[in-house]
Amino acid sequence: MWIASPAVGSLHSTTPCPYLRKPFHLDKGVKSARLTVTALGLYECEINGQRVGDEIFAPGWTDYSKRVMSRSYDVTSLLKTGDNVLGAILGDGWYCGYMGWWNKRENYGDRTKLMAQLDVVLADGKTVSIATGSDWKTAEGPIRESDFFMGEIYDARLEFGSWSSPGFDDSEWNLCRVEKEVPDISIEERLGPPVRRQEEIKPINRRVIQNGKQVRFIYDLGQNFAGWIRLEVRAGQGRSLRLRFAEILDPKGDIYTENLRSARATDYYICKGEGKEVWEPRFTFHGFRYVEVEGATEADEVAIAGVVVHSDIKPTGSFRCSHELLNKLQSNIVWGQKSNFLEVPTDCPQRDERLGWTGDAQVFIRTAAFNRDVSGFFRKWTRDIRDAQGENGSVPCVIPNVIDGDLAKRDGGPAWSDAAIICPWTIYLCYGEKQILTEHYESMQRYLDGLIKNYCKDYIRSHWQADPWGGFGDWLALDGSGKIEGGTPKDLIGTAFLAYDAGLMAKIADALGKVDDARRYEKLHKEIAGVFRRRFVTPDGLIASGTQTAMVLALHFGLVEGEARKLMAETLNRDVRNRGFHLATGFVGTPYLLEVLEENGYLDTAYKLLEQESFPSWLFPVKNGATTIWERWDGWTPEKGPQDKSMNSYNHYAYGAVGAWMYRSVAGLEVDAKEPGYRHVIFRPRPGGSLTWAEASLETAQGTVKIRWDKVPEGLKLDLTVPEGSHATLEPPEGFGPARSLKAGHHQIVLKV
Repeated sequence: MWIASPAVGSLHSTTPCPYLRKPFHLDKGVKSARLTVTALGLYECEINGQRVGDEIFAPGWTDYSKRVMSRSYDVTSLLKTGDNVLGAILGDGWYCGYMGWWNKRENYGDRTKLMAQLDVVLADGKTVSIATGSDWKTAEGPIRESDFFMGEIYDARLEFGSWSSPGFDDSEWNLCRVEKEVPDISIEERLGPPVRRQEEIKPINRRVIQNGKQVRFIYDLGQNFAGWIRLEVRAGQGRSLRLRFAEILDPKGDIYTENLRSARATDYYICKGEGKEVWEPRFTFHGFRYVEVEGATEADEVAIAGVVVHSDIKPTGSFRCSHELLNKLQSNIVWGQKSNFLEVPTDCPQRDERLGWTGDAQVFIRTAAFNRDVSGFFRKWTRDIRDAQGENGSVPCVIPNVIDGDLAKRDGGPAWSDAAIICPWTIYLCYGEKQILTEHYESMQRYLDGLIKNYCKDYIRSHWQADPWGGFGDWLALDGSGKIEGGTPKDLIGTAFLAYDAGLMAKIADALGKVDDARRYEKLHKEIAGVFRRRFVTPDGLIASGTQTAMVLALHFGLVEGEARKLMAETLNRDVRNRGFHLATGFVGTPYLLEVLEENGYLDTAYKLLEQESFPSWLFPVKNGATTIWERWDGWTPEKGPQDKSMNSYNHYAYGAVGAWMYRSVAGLEVDAKEPGYRHVIFRPRPGGSLTWAEASLETAQGTVKIRWDKVPEGLKLDLTVPEGSHATLEPPEGFGPARSLKAGHHQIVLKV
């Protein structure tokens, strides 16, 4: 059964984290024992003073009105003959903590709840079960507040000592409340990787600001990331240290926190005054590079280290080249992914938002699958999409759907809700696993059918029937429109993605052996493409609005043909050149821009865009000290400083989608959709720009794939690795001869012009 502390917060106030414990006796030795546990909120369990498991923020984030995940642990080694104790600490987390920018709690419920069962097989074969119930006790402890947005307050003077061990006096603890009215939700074994500690970062600098006898420290950890700090301190009893977190500094060298909006992002530690004290928070995290520690005196000893946390997605890919700024860009992309792949693909880890925006995820997923193993991560999140899907098939803009106000009732809009089809297809393409397509095929069908029925007229996707809003447009484009949604017409974006969806559904149906469905979706794709051309494109290849994004979508999704396609590609190339080799695209157009230029014969322009160092470009933030990807091209400029504080994240991975092109074209590592999961590897290096060499590697289900190319006097030197179980095709750059087939093994080839 579910149990909870009697204490409850309000819409705008938290409560101390409850500690819960249950003593029990085992009269025989233990043969085996397994603890199954979950919570509405967050939990950490202990048995006899030892922590159970190493997950952070368990059981994870789901739509708690439909399902919650559980974990089962082998705890045999933690039990003993005689007296034992099972304990837990609960945190608000996503269940009843602050979430989003609407500045209130209780998204799903008003208090945290625990459900656990310990099943023990004794040496004589008898079984004993200890489950949560009315005989458990609870008390408030040293964690006075713990919230993702607000931070954690820890008073070390209130520590219990060995509270989860036998012999502890809990006579002053209260009985737990048994929760009788709990939503009828599914409790299921965890899907996807949990959040874990990943690494530690030491500060590269500490600035000391004197204020009388008190001092204030500002630490620079050298890297923007998601996590917390480990604090080491020697100070007197009752000394209160305030810890604040920021991504950048202001012109005076102080931490800049205005872009955090209502997220307080502040931890407090109150010392017990007994020698060296070491502390880390339990149920909060921050997005930061800089830490301000305030409240110490000259006599106190203070040191910190950064603790990086994210979902346990293992590294799989690497990219390097002769251009050091591009290598730094790749590092920033990876750090942006690590910072935001925390249970769900969030937009940012620092301000009062941290939501699973569908648009961000779908534009970045291909890059994500190069850098890390995200197969399980997206299997879980795709299930979350299905849980959030409306009765008419619509998909909201954030998953899980906790968004407040009108957006909660709307379809996510073009390029956002389309994640329902794009993300499962990409996971299948990169990992070769049909299961994700099989599990969600009906959901994807309902989504596409619902789009056509509810948001289209004659295949023009404009939201004209249900909502005049029309979506987010080309979010944060710099195309001169003066609008945050860019100047590309929303019905153009919507119709382009509708065609793309239909084309992907044809491929998905074909992969699943659904021949009739595949033919139907192929026909639908052709019909939508025809409608798109008649509505938005002239015979001379001009397109409505004439923005870079409009041209990119039409070309990338194959919606223009023949001479019109050639003329449109020429226009796009000319537009980029006329802007001094600068882009003007937003979230929607940016991921495909370089690929479109390359495919249409303008590789040189693509490289000049990639290597561009002045604003706006990918390398402008790198040149100006960025260690992650910025939300906005102009997140900071020398002329204006930080952008609008109401929406300006310095750790926002969407524009990092360029990483896929760096892997696929700069290095030349590609997959064949007909043999997904790299069963057929395509090596297609496209040297250009100032680069003299590039290399990439990828751990696939078949084994390690590698490519390196070097420019040499006689041509292009290639070093290729094809894993056992795969075969490959080398597609040389133009002028370097025909394609050739390669078997598994290591190949060294020199291509001559």
